[in-house]
Amino acid sequence: MSEKKPFVLRIAPEKLEALEKWAADEFRSTNGQIEYIIDQALRNSGRWKSKSETIKKEGS
Repeated sequence: MSEKKPFVLRIAPEKLEALEKWAADEFRSTNGQIEYIIDQALRNSGRWKSKSETIKKEGS
């Protein structure tokens, strides 16, 4: 498992409340939801490739 680097996130209370509700709706922790959103944004922008995508590309 990769190590995770902690950092402070400053966010408006209203946004945090909406994020917490969204996370609960999807059965994730707030931190897990933030990571999920970041992962999706990175993949959609082409700035991050998952290991499975890398393997598919090499195997093609």
